[in-house]
Amino acid sequence: MPAPRSRPAAALVLVSALAALGLGPAAGPAAAATVPVGAGSYSDTRPAGTSGPTTNTGTPVTPKVTPAAQGKPVPTNDWWSSLAFQRYGDNPYSTPMYGHPLTYQAVAGGLEIGYPTSPAIVGDGRQYEFAHKRDLTLGLTGLNSPDTKADAWSDWTVTPYWSDGARTLRTTIGHGLPFVYARGSGGDARITTAEPPAVFADQGNVLGITVAGHHYALFAPTGTDWNVSGTTVTAGLGGKDYFSVAVLPSTDALATYRKYAYSFVTGSTVNWSYDAGTVRATYTLTTEAKEGTERGTLQALYRHQWLHTADPLTPYTYVSPRGTMKVRESASFTTSQRAAATLPALPGAGVDPARLRGHLNEVANSADPFSGAVDTYWTGKALGKLAQLVPLADQIGEGAIRDKLLGLIKSRLQDWFTAGGANEFSYDRTWKTLIGYPASYGSDTELNDHHFHYGYYVYAAAIVAQYDPSWAADSAWGAMVGTLIRDTADPSRTDSAFPFLRGFDVYAGHSWASGHQGFAAGNNQESSSESTNLSAALVLWGSATGDTRLRDLGTYLLTTEGEAVAQYWFDADQQVFPAAFRHDTVGMVWGSGAAYSTWWTANPEEIHGINALPITGGSLHLAGHKEAVRRNIAEMERENGGPAVEWRDILWEFQSLADPGAAKAKWDAGNAGYTPEAGESKAHTYHWLTALDTLGAPDATVTGSIPTSAVFAKGTTRTYVAHNHGTTARTVTFSDGASLSVPARSTATGTGTGGSDPDPEPSTGNTFQLRTGGALTTATGATAGSDTLASAQGANHDGTPYRPLVYEARGVNGTLRSGGSTAFRLQVDAGTTVGLGQQARVSYDLTGDGTFDRTETYQYFATDPVTGWEEYGQSRGLKSATGTLGDLRGGTVRLEVWSAIGNGDSRLQTGTDRSVLVIPYD
Repeated sequence: MPAPRSRPAAALVLVSALAALGLGPAAGPAAAATVPVGAGSYSDTRPAGTSGPTTNTGTPVTPKVTPAAQGKPVPTNDWWSSLAFQRYGDNPYSTPMYGHPLTYQAVAGGLEIGYPTSPAIVGDGRQYEFAHKRDLTLGLTGLNSPDTKADAWSDWTVTPYWSDGARTLRTTIGHGLPFVYARGSGGDARITTAEPPAVFADQGNVLGITVAGHHYALFAPTGTDWNVSGTTVTAGLGGKDYFSVAVLPSTDALATYRKYAYSFVTGSTVNWSYDAGTVRATYTLTTEAKEGTERGTLQALYRHQWLHTADPLTPYTYVSPRGTMKVRESASFTTSQRAAATLPALPGAGVDPARLRGHLNEVANSADPFSGAVDTYWTGKALGKLAQLVPLADQIGEGAIRDKLLGLIKSRLQDWFTAGGANEFSYDRTWKTLIGYPASYGSDTELNDHHFHYGYYVYAAAIVAQYDPSWAADSAWGAMVGTLIRDTADPSRTDSAFPFLRGFDVYAGHSWASGHQGFAAGNNQESSSESTNLSAALVLWGSATGDTRLRDLGTYLLTTEGEAVAQYWFDADQQVFPAAFRHDTVGMVWGSGAAYSTWWTANPEEIHGINALPITGGSLHLAGHKEAVRRNIAEMERENGGPAVEWRDILWEFQSLADPGAAKAKWDAGNAGYTPEAGESKAHTYHWLTALDTLGAPDATVTGSIPTSAVFAKGTTRTYVAHNHGTTARTVTFSDGASLSVPARSTATGTGTGGSDPDPEPSTGNTFQLRTGGALTTATGATAGSDTLASAQGANHDGTPYRPLVYEARGVNGTLRSGGSTAFRLQVDAGTTVGLGQQARVSYDLTGDGTFDRTETYQYFATDPVTGWEEYGQSRGLKSATGTLGDLRGGTVRLEVWSAIGNGDSRLQTGTDRSVLVIPYD
C-alpha cells in the first residue's frame, strides 16, 4: 500500500501557471494569554515557532482593507479574497476573480473586466477553463493606484477601492451581476478596451460597444457623452460621481439593461429556512437609485439556483463555467428544495452482530486508534473514524465498546480544546480566525481548509453530545465546539470576532478552500464531501444540543452544496461540462472551471474518492443522482484499469448509494486483504454496505419532517428511518404520507404507517390511467400490463421524443384549476440494464383542433439496474415548457414517454392506478 495521503499545496496537477513571487522573513509570536471558554480554552496568540497568515515567501500579512473596513472580520476563503489577502509581494491588487458571468482583476489603472465564453481544454484533456481575459479596463483618467483594497462586502458582493492621492475609485462587483457599478472622483470615467471597439449604439450618455465578440453597454450620468478614441472611451461625469458598465446577452437587450443602469447594487443577503422537509432560500440585492426612481435590477442565476426556483426568468442567458446562467428581472428570487437527509448512522439492518463486534474491537483495542495523528487534519480524520463507530456499537448492545470509543474521542477533543499543551487552538486577532496548531496544508499561513479540518471535530462532538448531553453544555465543552463553528460557519453577520459563513459562498452554492484565493484560476475546492461533512455535523450538533438555528443552517448548507456538487463536480444532468471535456467527474472545481485532478496525485481512485469521503449519515444526498454515481464509478474503473485497490472501501460505499447489491458483492469478494482508508474502518464499511444491501439505496424523492430522517427503497418497498435527539417521543411524518413513531433519544426504523403516493389523490375525472394500445382513460379495474420503451440506442435524446410510447385522451372537457399543475406517477423498470433514463412530455390541445397549446417536457428519470418497478413523477422537475394552459373544450391530452439515454429497452406499467397522469382540471 502507498503511504498515507498527503496534500502539499504546491503539487496540484494543473496546467495553468499559478505563479507567485514575494520575499521576506516570518515574524515571531507575542506572549500568549489563555482565554477560558466553558471548561476549555484557547490562546489569543499563536504558539512559539509557528506562523500565521503570510505571503508565499513567509512575510506576515495583514488584511488589505480601507479604514472604513478596518477591524471587521474579513471573509477569507471567498471568490474575491485576494483583494484583502495579499499572497504575493509583487501584486498589491488582486489575482483574477470569477464572479460569473463576468471575471475581474484589479490593476493600477482600475478594474479589468472579461466575459470568457469559449472554454479551453488543457492538460491532456484533464482540465477545462474559462480563464479571465480582459475585454475592458474600467477606471478614471490618470488613475495610477499603488494598490487595491477591499472597502466593503456583503454576502456575495464586494467593493474594491483604488486611490492614487488625486483620484479615488470604488466599484461594486458580485456573483450573478451583469453590471459593474462605479463611483469615482478626480477624473473622468475611462474605459480602455483590449481592441478597438465596434459601436453598435450611441445614445450620448449610453454607448453600446462590442469587444472580442462580447457586447457591453456603458452608462454615464444623464447629460454627459461618451467619446471613443482608438481603444480609449471616456466620459465626463458632469459633476456626478457614478457610472456603470454591463455585459449584454445580446445587442437588443440594451433597452432592458438601460432601465436598471442607475439602480446601483449596494448589498446582498441570503435568508434561509427549513420546514418539514423543505429548504427555502431567498437571495436579495439592495439597491440605490442614482437617477430616477428605479430600484429593480437584473441578476443571473446559476444552474443549481434556476433548477429550483419558480420565479419567472427572462429569456436572457449567459455562458459560465457552471453551465448556462439565466437572468431574472428582479432584486430577489427564492429557491425551494427537498432537504438533504442526515442520520447519525445507518440502521443495522442485516448486520451480523458477532462479525461487527470483531471489527469494532479491531479499532477500539488498537495500539493507537489515532494512527499517530498530531495536526488538525489527520486528528480530525481519526476523530471522525471513531465517531462513526459509536452508534454501531450501541446498535448491537456493546455498551463497553461504545463507551471506550466515546472516552477516546472526549479525551482527544478536550486535549485540543485546552490551551497550553502540545496542541491547541489560537485566535488570530488581526485576521479574526481560530487556527489549530500543529496546523497542516496551509491552515495557518494561508487560512486554507478550516471547514475540512474542523468539520471532523464538530461531527465527533455531535456524536458525543448524542450520548452525553452534559459534556456538550456550554459550561462544559460545548462552548469550544461553538467557537470552531463560529470560525468556519458563523451564521451571524454582526459577530465582531468571526466573518459570516467564512468558507461557504452562498451564491455559488458551495465552499472555497483557499484562504487567499491567490491563483490565476480563482479560488478552488477539492474535497467537496469534507465541506458537506461540516454541514452534516451542524445538523447533528444542532439536533443534539437543541439549537435549531444551527440545525437549520446545516440543513441549508448541506442541501445547497449537495446540489452544487451534483451539478459542478459530477455533472449530474450532463449540462455543465463542455462537450470537449471527456470526463464525467472532476476532482477540483475552480473559479475558472474544473480539473480531473487532486492536489497530491493523479491516481483515479483518489480523484473520484476525494469527493465522497468521509462516508457518513451525511452522505445520503449523493444518492439523489444515482446515474451520476454510476458514471463516476464506471469512469474510475476505466481510468484505473480495473476496480479500486487503494481506496476500495470509500468507493464501494459511494457505489452503494446507487447500486447497493453490486457494492456489497465487491466487499464480499475483496474485504479480506485490504487496508482501510485513513478515515475508514472495516467495521463501518461492513455495516454501511450490509445495511444498504438490505434496505436499498436512499430515496431522495421522499423527505421527513425533521432533518435527521431518511428513506430507503428496495424494489417497491420503502423503509423509513429517523433519529429523535429529543427527550420525549415524537412522530415523524414523511412527504409520501407515511409516519414513524420514534422514542426519545433513539433511532427508529419501519415501513411507515398511513403511507400513500407522494402526490395527493385527485378527484374523479382528472386522473387518467394508461392502457396498452395508446389510450388514456379515467376508467379503472383493468388488468395490469406493460409496454416496452424502445432503447435510445446509445444516443442522447434528452428533451426530444425518440420512438415514444404515445397515450391520448380525446374530447376532454374541464375548467382549469387556479394554481394547478400537471402531475403524474409512472412505474418504469429497466431490469438489470445500466444507464437508462426515461422521459415524459405532456401536451394539451385545448380545443381539439390539432394544435397543442401547451407542452411540458420533464427532466428524465434515471432508473437503477435492479429488476422491479420504480416511480417517475413530475417532482423530477420541468425541463422546458411552451404555451399556456386554459380551459379544455373537447380537447386532447397527450402523454409521450421515451428513452432519453441508454442502450437497452425498458418497461412502462399500464392498466393500474400506480401509473397515472393527473391533469389540473375540474
